[in-house]
Amino acid sequence: MKICIYGLGAIGGLVAARLARSGQHVSAVARGVTLDAVRREGLLLLERDGDNDRRTRVEIEASDRPGDLGEQDLVVLTVKTTGLAQVAHDIGPLLGPRTAVLSMMNGVQWWFFHGLAQRPPGLRLESVDPGGAIAAAIPPEHVIGSVTHLSSASPEPGVIRHGMGERIIVGEPSGGQSGRSMAAIDALRRGGFQVEEAPRIQSEIWFKLWGNMTMNPVSAITGATGDRILDDDLVRGFLSRCMREAAQIGARIGLPIDVDPEARHAVTRALGALRTSMLQDVEAGRMVELDALVASVVEIGAACGVPTPDIETLLGLARLHARVRGLYPG
Repeated sequence: MKICIYGLGAIGGLVAARLARSGQHVSAVARGVTLDAVRREGLLLLERDGDNDRRTRVEIEASDRPGDLGEQDLVVLTVKTTGLAQVAHDIGPLLGPRTAVLSMMNGVQWWFFHGLAQRPPGLRLESVDPGGAIAAAIPPEHVIGSVTHLSSASPEPGVIRHGMGERIIVGEPSGGQSGRSMAAIDALRRGGFQVEEAPRIQSEIWFKLWGNMTMNPVSAITGATGDRILDDDLVRGFLSRCMREAAQIGARIGLPIDVDPEARHAVTRALGALRTSMLQDVEAGRMVELDALVASVVEIGAACGVPTPDIETLLGLARLHARVRGLYPG
């Protein structure tokens, strides 16, 4: 397979390096100093091996112009959701009639309701795909869904440090697996990832979102790590109320959650001083992914007739906080 990784950040760089190391045909769309570093020195992957770092340097073809790379069998989208509009504008040369697009991003995406039986009638998610431009450029029928449960960082351009976890869950939006999804799963497994096959990938996405939609924006607003957030009784109670609203929405769209918020909090609290991705984005001055993580939930709730006063409060505060810092449009 010809595989293109679209975005060589922490996750995209990890996937690209692992797949290239396993001998697969990998290219990448990258920009700026990252592109310069990869062209000059290749991609350097750092992994813990006992008390030492295992260093792997791989050479991959990289360009900021998708047309240089040509039509692919598989495109892995690992960009921030805030950059999807630009991706939709540029991705065309990578896509052919049989190209599969593996979505490896946070939150609810433009393809989320494709194949989902309990889709609210006529709903198109304006919060994540204004005017349908992304769906027009990357048709949902091309997409395979995924959820990542791993951590990685890019301490400098062209350098990827794997943190913990190897787990990736993959599935077709219409349910189960297909020839193309199994080909993607095989490629990831050859790269050393622990890949699970999801019977309903939207369920996995919704469950991960159920926790991320609260912890991320609260950490971004307060600057607090996960342990401090959950050790505050009033804040934890607010998070639980937001999660109960989201669980009601999930039940309406066929994605029920049978876990109590406190049980999920216990899992997150065990991670200690967790610094969420949104907190890291704020500290780095990057645009925040509020639309995919929070605004989409409010929009789906409205379409389903589920009141979301607490989630709306969370969205309003997080949006204002980000706008004051120039990290959210408007």
